[in-house]
Amino acid sequence: MRLRNTLALMIGAVVCAPHAISQDSKPEGMVWVPAGEFTMGWDGPEGRPDERPSHRVRVDGFWIDVTEVTNAQFRAFVDATGYVTVAERPIDWEELKKQVAPGTPKPPDEVLAPGSLVFTPPEHPVDLRDYSQWWTWTPGADWRHPEGPGSSIEGKDDYPVVQIAWEDAQAYCDWAGKRLPTEAEWERAARFGADCERYLWGPELEPDRTHMANIWQGSFPDRNLERDGFAGASPVKSFPPSELGLYDMAGNVWEWTADQFDVAEYQRRTKDLGASDVCVNPRGPERTSDPRNPYALDSRVQKGGSFLCHASYCSSYRPSAKMATPPDSAMNHLGFRCVMEAGEQAAHE
Repeated sequence: MRLRNTLALMIGAVVCAPHAISQDSKPEGMVWVPAGEFTMGWDGPEGRPDERPSHRVRVDGFWIDVTEVTNAQFRAFVDATGYVTVAERPIDWEELKKQVAPGTPKPPDEVLAPGSLVFTPPEHPVDLRDYSQWWTWTPGADWRHPEGPGSSIEGKDDYPVVQIAWEDAQAYCDWAGKRLPTEAEWERAARFGADCERYLWGPELEPDRTHMANIWQGSFPDRNLERDGFAGASPVKSFPPSELGLYDMAGNVWEWTADQFDVAEYQRRTKDLGASDVCVNPRGPERTSDPRNPYALDSRVQKGGSFLCHASYCSSYRPSAKMATPPDSAMNHLGFRCVMEAGEQAAHE
């Protein structure tokens, strides 16, 4: 599930540093996540190796966006700065070839034109180990045209912005006086009031037959029954909020975090800490180790799952689940939200 890294495939230490923080006046569109401990990770049956073992983590308090960053919010940033996203730029072969096997030939120039990956459902069931069966490299796909030329975000100001690479999200955060959450901060916010639960609302996926998130129903990836009312992304605030008042922390679109990905990070963290210790404000590993992207020098954690998540494939609408993608990648189910420390807020005002 990668953009430029997936294109490449198609063509060929814990830092626990506490810091003091206090709550200031409320910034617009954000809620305060109190400092506290929670259980990070998941040892249940759906848990993947990168979610194990679960362990205790403490984070300081911080502000977090109530919703994913919307098209309207991202447009304001672009209008103010003239920023051009990664998907709108031609692909640099010198950078791309660092992510592929040595000796891979340079692809045709048209393949290196600006573009992105777009979900394209097949007409029949396919091998779920081969995501190239449902992702199509689409020249002209970008945040203004999420599904490629001919698509548009007109009338979708309140939808989450997608086709956003990690550096695009970073640029927006810098402009807004915010930052991307660490993986631990993101999971603390999602789990608030539901520690050790399978889902952020409790143990059942659809309590009282209520759709709690925008996810896939049916047979993935060929048949979406759309029982939750949406085939793709939904407007923010379309589903019930969490106990903190956060929307779409499960489903809708994946969300970038600041941390690099290491499949063995939790094993190393708990080994270094000891079984009874608590990790304080973890900032993720110093290096990337991603078996799904063996040539990637940098791969960043995403959280929350998306409208494409289904139990038969990933069930990544669970708060402990994660995905990893190189930072130059974007897709039409990938966005972000921001956080802010109280001190950062004061400096921005």
